[in-house]
Amino acid sequence: MKKKILCSLVMLLTCFSAHAVSVTLTTDEGYNNPAMIQKMQNNLAALLTEINAAYDQKRNLNLGNLPLHTPKDGEADVKDELATLWDMTHFKCDDEEVVDRLWPMRDGTYYVRQIPMILDPDGEVVRESTFQEVAVTFDRNGDISEFRFALDAQVSESMEKCGNVANVERRTKILGFVERFRTAYCRKDINFMNQIFSDDALIITGTVVQSRPNDLGQSNAKVVYNRQNKQQYLANLRRAFARNKYIEVKFEVLDGECGVTQSQNNPNVYGVRLRQEWRSSNYSDDGYVFLLWDFRDENHPEIKVRTWQPTYVGNQKNGEKLKKDDIFTIDDVEEMI
Repeated sequence: MKKKILCSLVMLLTCFSAHAVSVTLTTDEGYNNPAMIQKMQNNLAALLTEINAAYDQKRNLNLGNLPLHTPKDGEADVKDELATLWDMTHFKCDDEEVVDRLWPMRDGTYYVRQIPMILDPDGEVVRESTFQEVAVTFDRNGDISEFRFALDAQVSESMEKCGNVANVERRTKILGFVERFRTAYCRKDINFMNQIFSDDALIITGTVVQSRPNDLGQSNAKVVYNRQNKQQYLANLRRAFARNKYIEVKFEVLDGECGVTQSQNNPNVYGVRLRQEWRSSNYSDDGYVFLLWDFRDENHPEIKVRTWQPTYVGNQKNGEKLKKDDIFTIDDVEEMI
């Protein structure tokens, strides 16, 4: 019996080491806490190694013994986040060694955001690309507190180079919450949506309407805007989550933009303007999203306004592209509230 147990342990350790991932985290010279950095490197390496083992063995993640943050009241549970993403699609870290930038935050947490992942091509959420970067947050003790799909590198690089629109930490927080917002669509996380939208949130959605043909058979297309409150939007979102097996949302920055604008009326309010691609099992669209974020509470910001406008007025082949001057800006949106 002892020989069988020993043999099983040897096989398990061999399998585990075959998929092992090492992690190196780099910081600015001004940050000096080698013990904490080593702890986070070990913790992230353990999680990535378990993800790779579960992927290759086609099993669920074993999260029981991993260094994951224990949530307090009102906090998201990283175990639930990981399990939900795993249910949507399996993924693995294709690199044996991950080197990433570590961002120490003033609130004592830590953030990394460019961990490369390969998504299972048979997964429900995978349609056009099987490559995805992941962002991870560590708590004050170095335990992993968040795990989410990151925005594309183009988006993050643009938003991180916004000049004086916000300081580095505020930009990082904005970027992180936009990533959580995007991941919530993919996870079909209605609870997060309920928390992130303010109770008096305004949702504006543009719909292309085609006029009746005239005597010459000509017709014109125009965009008509509908207003919803938070509860109406969430009710529609619940129905969309229920009828779609998968939802994949991607964001891109507009050409020549950083994506983030600080309000001139309130220094704690920011606008984020992005192009959004929505792909799901029953529906797809392409449009421009504007999110007005209220960051008076740094750790619990709220979306005050969400707008969506179609990229094309008419169908993509024959319709005209929405003019850039017609895409909502922070000045337009602040006038709505």
